[in-house]
Amino acid sequence: MRLRACSVLLTLATSALLTISSAATAEIIDRSFCVFDPVGAKGPVFDAMRDYQAAALGWGVNFELRAYTSEAVVTADFNAGKCDAMGVTGTRVRPYNSFTASIEALGGVSDYQQLQTLIAMLAKPQASKYMKQGKYEVAGIMPGGAVYVFVRDKAINSVEAAAGKRIATLDYDQASLKVVEHIGATMVPSTVATFAPRFNNGDVDIAYAPAIAYQPFEMYKGLGEKGGIYQFSLAQMNFQLVVQADRFPQGFAQASRDYAFRHFDQAMEHIRQAESDIPQNYWQKLPPEMETDYKEMLRQIRVSLTNDGVYDPRMMKLMFRLRCRAEPGHYECAEKLEG
Repeated sequence: MRLRACSVLLTLATSALLTISSAATAEIIDRSFCVFDPVGAKGPVFDAMRDYQAAALGWGVNFELRAYTSEAVVTADFNAGKCDAMGVTGTRVRPYNSFTASIEALGGVSDYQQLQTLIAMLAKPQASKYMKQGKYEVAGIMPGGAVYVFVRDKAINSVEAAAGKRIATLDYDQASLKVVEHIGATMVPSTVATFAPRFNNGDVDIAYAPAIAYQPFEMYKGLGEKGGIYQFSLAQMNFQLVVQADRFPQGFAQASRDYAFRHFDQAMEHIRQAESDIPQNYWQKLPPEMETDYKEMLRQIRVSLTNDGVYDPRMMKLMFRLRCRAEPGHYECAEKLEG
């Protein structure tokens, strides 16, 4: 009986130690998450991060969410160590991960199906090595919508017609600068906060943005009676979560990437709704021959920026394969013109 009692006590003691060990392992740590949303704390991006905040508790992290309306301030605070994690658009991610930042390459992804396939691939554990660069790790990628060209006058309907026109240009984005240079337009330096007011006030003739910007930025004011939106995707805007890798538990980033991809369809619902809410009279279709010319222009810019080290060649090859899988008969695939 004594041996049996000792055995039971030993079992209970062992179980208690394991429980204590498990509790220690599952300890929740506090971290700060700085989120860019042009609308601020009441915006859709920040609102979606509240659900993410709740999910992160299951991965051992209690996030303090902070809303920012300036991406420049987010990255400055992140660099200064004031943010353990940040959520910004893909173009801003280049200093932290050139591979994932290149998802926003001009014409790199043709449609939402290709984007979903791409993000699914990057969410797999096998791709985790590409998510890390130095002390940073990309812990999630979410769609932001196709980037369209907004014009104040539908007469601006070709590259030739855009020559000399004023374009609101994100001056930190080398791809945007290259487009302006390529078509011979005039660059008007802008930020996410200023591009829409300049378009609405007539300070610029052309702006580019995803459909989710139409309503909150009141871009219908700039479109007026004569304006239009060309139904041609320049690029795929996306939001990325970047973390200071050594400040998070092992396995956190992978769990976060899984979560982000599982919510891809939910994010797309908001994007498609924003696109359908834009009045049909504003949408302008390009003639097939003009669309082909535009795609070639974007391909040439992609090649140039890849050669300049702006775009990651590994991502360019990956997106090339996705485009050619969707459209094998396209000339760039038949001629193997990667870029």
